[in-house]
Amino acid sequence: MRHLPNASMTIQVPGKLMVAGEFAVLEPYHQLVVMAVDRYVYATLTESSDNYLSLLDFELTRLAWKYENSEIRIATDDGRIRFVKDAMTVAITYLKEHGITPAAFHLSIKSELEDASGVKYGLGSSAAVVTSVVAAILHKYLPADPSAELIFKLAAVAHVKTQGSGSGADVAASSYGGILRYSSFQADWLLENYQKTSSLSELLESDWRYFSVKPIVLPKNVYICIGWTGKPASTSRLIPEIRKLNGAQPRLYKQFLHESEQAVHTFLEGFEKENLDLLFKGVRQNRHALATVGENAGVDVETPLLKTLCDLAEQHGGAGKPSGAGGGDCGIAFMPSKENAQQLLKAWQDAGIKPLTINPNSDGARVVETFHE
Repeated sequence: MRHLPNASMTIQVPGKLMVAGEFAVLEPYHQLVVMAVDRYVYATLTESSDNYLSLLDFELTRLAWKYENSEIRIATDDGRIRFVKDAMTVAITYLKEHGITPAAFHLSIKSELEDASGVKYGLGSSAAVVTSVVAAILHKYLPADPSAELIFKLAAVAHVKTQGSGSGADVAASSYGGILRYSSFQADWLLENYQKTSSLSELLESDWRYFSVKPIVLPKNVYICIGWTGKPASTSRLIPEIRKLNGAQPRLYKQFLHESEQAVHTFLEGFEKENLDLLFKGVRQNRHALATVGENAGVDVETPLLKTLCDLAEQHGGAGKPSGAGGGDCGIAFMPSKENAQQLLKAWQDAGIKPLTINPNSDGARVVETFHE
């Protein structure tokens, strides 16, 4: 879809939920399953007489910005703009490397990944925002529609540039959509290569040897339930605690990596063969691996309410586990029938767990609205 000059365009980008392989994905070649979900971030880009940025969720509107010395500068001291700033920098630098200088534009961003009161569910907010910014700028100004891989790689560079860490699985879900089998590019590798490369284009064309992504299809006879335990988790706090175990007790850490790898392998085999027994077994194995590594590292990956969430899933004929870093946020359960799923959601509610109406989302970043002014 090509876009007329002076058009206003809105990009829709899904959030994510981690399904299996958390923490282990931070190590080279370890696989994770991640799912795009039907909660979104929207980025609307409109050509205007001056450059403006509006982050509607933060009530920051019409902030002036400019691109100089290969950096975006935004007229505010508010630190919450840093992810957007770096995403704009990366996307516009990429355009300039291809001889494209965008006309002035107003970029406006709105998220629905949190509830109305601002509660975070752990759906990958910063990654989805970064992906929406990159996708909007590329879709608007490139002569042909950008591939999901191009959006992913530029958004991954921007996200790691800002955060300094992370697996990029949330960026992948936002870029590609669907349910993905994913291996991380390795944040240290990407940062090092970004800092020494002569151009973004050269970095994108290089061999991202650790990175792989492959879409997988949800078996028809399985039902996914998502429950929120009412306590946002701090991934950035939990990850260093888990990884410290590698220095303190490397044997236990290696054991965790092995158990996680086995669990993800079993889970994926269940997925591919549409074998629910194998799928449930993989979920239970991954739950056990995560709970054990949490205990060994002295952190509460499976909180009491997440334990209840998982136990209830098993009692109702399925299997459940924490989604993401644990320590709160969401749990995910796979159930063998709609009836089992409905019974589980009621049991969760009775136990003080909030069922979320969240479903897999097959699309990644995409244009949802274009009109000529």
